[in-house]
Amino acid sequence: MTLRTTFLGTGGAVPTTRRAPSAVMVNREGERFLFDCGEGTQRQMMRFNTGFDVGHVFLSHLHGDHILGLPGLLQTWDFQDRTDSLAIHGPPGSRRQLRDLIGAGGHDTAFPVRIHEVTPGSVALEGEAFEIRAFETEHRTTSQGYALIEDDRKGRFKREKAEEELGVPPGPAYGKLHAGESVELDDGRVIEPEQVVGDPRPGRSLVYTGDTRPVDATVEVADEPDLLIHDATFDDEMAGRARSTGHATAREAGKIAQRAGAERLALTHISSRYPGDARGHQREAAGVFDGECFVAEDGKTVEIPFPDDE
Repeated sequence: MTLRTTFLGTGGAVPTTRRAPSAVMVNREGERFLFDCGEGTQRQMMRFNTGFDVGHVFLSHLHGDHILGLPGLLQTWDFQDRTDSLAIHGPPGSRRQLRDLIGAGGHDTAFPVRIHEVTPGSVALEGEAFEIRAFETEHRTTSQGYALIEDDRKGRFKREKAEEELGVPPGPAYGKLHAGESVELDDGRVIEPEQVVGDPRPGRSLVYTGDTRPVDATVEVADEPDLLIHDATFDDEMAGRARSTGHATAREAGKIAQRAGAERLALTHISSRYPGDARGHQREAAGVFDGECFVAEDGKTVEIPFPDDE
């Protein structure tokens, strides 16, 4: 069951030849979600072969490096004769500005575009066996992050115990027990689901912060996320600049990941002040975070397995 993240843009406000502005594609079971849409996102989608059939776009805030890719992407979808509706989710108070942005070129899409203002702490999208929840972040404007959190899965069915110890015959009874129904055997015994089904197993989760200072809400929104994608615009030498501009350093991102119990940490929104590699960011975050830590690069793809499949 696929849960795949592709980093389309990992740069800060000023793009470089190596990093495009912010955009992250998430593919869950073939359903694609786009988190932020910086300039040139549609080209990055083509370049990294993520597919174009996105149903929902989630915007962390309305700074240009996170939204200026929208008009071009929507026009491209129109030229491709798209008919499916698109839902754009943004922070409170964003609907009018987004409408103005989409219509700035005088182009009206032939397909429906719905804009939803999402309040932090609420569910932006409730899907089948998952939800995408907004949480409050701290930037220089109204901003929020998003967490994709899957439901717990059923426990494993203990076939050997059911058949050999309890004498449950293979067949429909197994399905009923796994679905939570009790089963009466021919000899009159009643087998309860908890006798042959293990404890629920956790689903997967990922957290995307957008631009932010370190905040408690990032720690609280998901229980030990499998992947935390966190603002790491600056290194330690620019900590003052990070505070004044509403961003985080790599070390601060590492501390948040450690507190959250994250499995992996992706450092993103790397400032153009670091035109070469950003290995220093990785070293600073890894100094305070025990899990896997990496600097996200444009085109990098991360598969998120179920915890018990690793």
